[in-house]
Amino acid sequence: MNARDATIRAFRRPEPPPEGEYASLADAAVDVLSSEPPDLRPQDIRGLPGGLIRLDTGLPTIVVPDLHARRDFFISLMESPLPEGGTVRDALAAGALQILCLGDGFHAESRALDRWQEAYLEFLGGWRKRDAMDQEMAESMGLMEMVMLAKLAYPGHFHFLKGNHENVLNEEGDGNHPFRKFVLEGEMVRSYLERFYGDDFLERYAAFEKALPLFAVGARFLASHAEPERPYSDAELVNARLSNEVILGLTWTDNGAAEPGSVTSLLSRMLPDVKRPRYFTGHRVISGLYRERSSGYHLQIHNPGKFVVAWALPDRDFKPERDIGELRDLSGELSEPR
Repeated sequence: MNARDATIRAFRRPEPPPEGEYASLADAAVDVLSSEPPDLRPQDIRGLPGGLIRLDTGLPTIVVPDLHARRDFFISLMESPLPEGGTVRDALAAGALQILCLGDGFHAESRALDRWQEAYLEFLGGWRKRDAMDQEMAESMGLMEMVMLAKLAYPGHFHFLKGNHENVLNEEGDGNHPFRKFVLEGEMVRSYLERFYGDDFLERYAAFEKALPLFAVGARFLASHAEPERPYSDAELVNARLSNEVILGLTWTDNGAAEPGSVTSLLSRMLPDVKRPRYFTGHRVISGLYRERSSGYHLQIHNPGKFVVAWALPDRDFKPERDIGELRDLSGELSEPR
């Protein structure tokens, strides 16, 4: 099965994926992430691909905010037509563009509030019923299946940063905090996977999350899941996966919680020759297509009600009013034929 067919299958699947197949996919994704070349991901002090990823500075980049189980967003992205012909997937396959996702694959948010509340009652009941949680896990696991398939198919051109929701163990420590918003989402996911997939699966999937990069450098932009808590050094970013403090600072920092000037300091140090560099994050919800912070140098682009992406070209300064837009929802065209 080719990558497109496998992605469409994951998009259409109405139930959570089978354990063995999914665990093998996670293992394969770990292998790819653990062997990325040093020019793409400089090695940390262990000799492994580090927390910083250097994107191809000659290619256009599509920056994608938090996905949160939105399979419809991801399939619409991959199948979106381009002005020059073909689709985003075609251009990825040809090495003509790159995609950078800003993390947060699991946990449908407010759109699934009623479902989360139903699933919480299922959790309290020991999963004797699990219809609502099965639907949530079909979407969350299906979305990340699509992400892993893209990483395997286009390893040098498709990248996914770790967000604060990449914590399937719901652990405190190792750069993570347990997660809850509407109910006990983090603990419910862990409990479900322990019960129906097993501890071995949990550890194998957690290894995938821990292999992800945390910080990206593009031709004219920087990016992480959350606003950087402080202006980390290059060495700290490369070795980020070994530092709880740096992981937390790149994935959990709230608006207004960073050291003043963190974004502009990083931009001026890492992109000194770019006239108007930008820093992209997701993490905090916005109401429109983007929110400008740090005098416009920092752009937040996570709107869970829209398919928002940023289109960053290597040969021109980024203008949010021109280069941030909303994708057309193509998911209905790819649903199972009636």
